This record gives sequence, C-alpha cells and structure tokens, in this order.
Amino acid sequence: MTWRDIVTAAGQVPPETTQQAVGYPALFVLVALGALVPVIPTGALVSSAAVVAFHQDSLPFGVLLVFGVSALAAFTGDVALYWLGQRGVRSRNGSRRLEALRGRATPERLEQARRGLDEHGVLVLVVSRLVPAGRIPVMLACLLARLPLRRFARGDAPACLAWAATYGLIGILGGSLFSEPWKGVALAVGLTLLISAGPSVWRRLRGPVPKED
Repeated sequence: MTWRDIVTAAGQVPPETTQQAVGYPALFVLVALGALVPVIPTGALVSSAAVVAFHQDSLPFGVLLVFGVSALAAFTGDVALYWLGQRGVRSRNGSRRLEALRGRATPERLEQARRGLDEHGVLVLVVSRLVPAGRIPVMLACLLARLPLRRFARGDAPACLAWAATYGLIGILGGSLFSEPWKGVALAVGLTLLISAGPSVWRRLRGPVPKED
C-alpha cells in the first residue's frame, strides 16, 4: 500500500467517525482533570459535547456515549482526588492536596457538609455533585470522617451519573432549540455558567445574614 492509498483511505473515513475517535478520549481526559483541577468548567464541557452529539447522525448513541464517558471520567477524577486526600489525612505533616481542599471549603460549608454526612450518609454526595461548589466541602468532610475509599466510591458513583445526566440534558436542550450546533453550544455554556455562578452572586447580593441576639 502506497502513501497515496493511505491518504485516499483516510479521506474516505466519515468526519463524524474522526470526531468521535478524538473527541470522546479528549472529553474523558478533560473531565477527569477537571475533577482534580477546579479551573476546568467540566459542566460546560459535558453540555457542549452533548450539543454536538445531538446534531450527529449517531443520535441517540452519541448522546449516551457522552453521558457514559462524562460520568466515568468524573468518577475517576473524584476517586483519584479522594485517594490523594486520604494520603494527606494519614500523613503527620498533611499534604499539599489536603491543604488545597481545605482552602476551597469555607468553615460554614464544611460544617454543613459534616451535618449532611451525619444525617444522610454517602447519599449527600449525590446532592453535592449537583450543587455548585458543593462537591469539595462534602469530600473534605468524608476525608476528615475517615470514610473508607470503597464506601466513598459507592456513594460517588450515582452522584457522577446524576451529574452527567443533568449537564447532558442541558446540552440536549440547547441542541434541540437551534439547528446550528454553535448556537446550542453557546446556550448550553451560558446556562452552565449561570448555574455555577448563581449561588455565589445571590449570596453577595443578599449580604451577610444578621446574627440573632
């Protein structure tokens, strides 16, 4: 087979197949990294991928694949982060990862997470994944309570499934409203950013809660 034959064969591969071969692994890596590094907007990534999948000929297979890849990636990132946090809890001097988690959870949010963990157990992980900025305080509460990794994983699995389904549905909504994918992506990203920033903006507008005498 000559180079010309290879180039010709590559040109006959459907563009959608090429996008899937590159896009789904990239989605997995980015969502998994987003669970470790908070600067990556994973919700917007999932919604955007769902919009693109909605407009492909492989519907509904593409949308289901986005859901599965996103949930698995989120679960992988969460378990990896929890494992790193456990190493810090066991260490006498702690760890940078554990200190980073502490820095991302205010004392008030951590106390709420502790109460939720005491009252509802690992089921609170499902809610924490859906509430903006709720994942880290609950994960930190689990770490400080010395929750075993296996038990954390059992609670985190349905949480990641619910999270992927929620942001996937946002993408499907954006894709169904517009015939052009980029418009659906813009709407999905806007909705996810609004959901993420909404609670913090509301707290700032409301101001500090007055203390009772």
